[in-house]
Amino acid sequence: MTEQRTDERSTERSFGVGYAVAGVLLVVALGAATRFLEAQVPQWAESTPFAKVAKSIEFPVYAIALGLVGNAVLAKLALRDALSQGFRTEFFIKTGLVLLGASVNLKVLVTAAGPAIIQALLLISIVFGFTWWLGGKLGLEDKLRALLASAVSICGVSAAIAAAGAVQAKKEQLAYAASLVIAFALPSIFLLPWLADVFGLSDAVAGAWIGGNIDTTAAVAAAGALAGEEALQIATIVKTTQNALIGIVAIALTAYFALKVERRSAADARPSAHEFWDRFPKFVLGFIAASIIGTLYLQYASDGKAAIATVNDLRTWFLIFAFVSIGLEFSLRGLREAGWRPVAVFASATIVNIVVALGLAAVLFGTFTTG
Repeated sequence: MTEQRTDERSTERSFGVGYAVAGVLLVVALGAATRFLEAQVPQWAESTPFAKVAKSIEFPVYAIALGLVGNAVLAKLALRDALSQGFRTEFFIKTGLVLLGASVNLKVLVTAAGPAIIQALLLISIVFGFTWWLGGKLGLEDKLRALLASAVSICGVSAAIAAAGAVQAKKEQLAYAASLVIAFALPSIFLLPWLADVFGLSDAVAGAWIGGNIDTTAAVAAAGALAGEEALQIATIVKTTQNALIGIVAIALTAYFALKVERRSAADARPSAHEFWDRFPKFVLGFIAASIIGTLYLQYASDGKAAIATVNDLRTWFLIFAFVSIGLEFSLRGLREAGWRPVAVFASATIVNIVVALGLAAVLFGTFTTG
């Protein structure tokens, strides 16, 4: 009997690994299809009324669209949940952003850090406070309020996961928050670059607005790529600055729930430096290190530009894999289960975030130049 159970567990693990590998291979295949479409569609549309449109469509659009198509097909075949182990959005986007750091000049990073920190502190405080207040008014449970407020004010799913660990939220509540983040982030990828163009925003202001407003880091990268290379750099700096505050917010929530909501003793609620480090997003340090290395390499190496070009191409591949994974992971099930109140809170907070982020970006980055 024991041997039989061991064999069954071994078989399950083998199937799990097999599905994970299959999921990764699917992401890579759709990523390759994205690159193919990006190169070929403008040629196919040449000398047609769609030529200008075809040339303006960039890889995030193809990647997300193919991911959504793959999502629908897998759902019909009942394979989506099994293969989802290979949809490593977080790994792909963090690797891509670390590689992006190599093309961000250290001078730009240093000069943008000041206004980015000010924007992050003000934006997180205002949006988190509004979301927490409105969630209370609509009668949401405190743990769900904490997840929604963290997600919409900081960096989406990653912040929701950190907050869930801090307040010991239910898995269902985390699923609600994650579903809302993705549902609102997808249209923002295309809406904000378009609005930035309509408003005539500079690259710096557009990037700061995108980085401060869109919840997920992957969606920020996608929108930034559509807005332009300089906008992408500023958007990434602003978003990574907000990401760096995840640990602080998570520890504050831990202390608040331990001391206030759950009424534990103060001795049980003291967050340690080790807890802070565990919650801190390490890829932020990788982004900064890559910026330093890339800047120095460009300055002193004879083949610096060629090397950075290779890194940028690799970065594009990882971002494509991340955007494909976003499409593959999207699910309306969590939204249907959440009911109207969490949706109303998140939608209202998103509107506040859009308005406040635009105002702060215009004030703090209005005269900023990347040159």
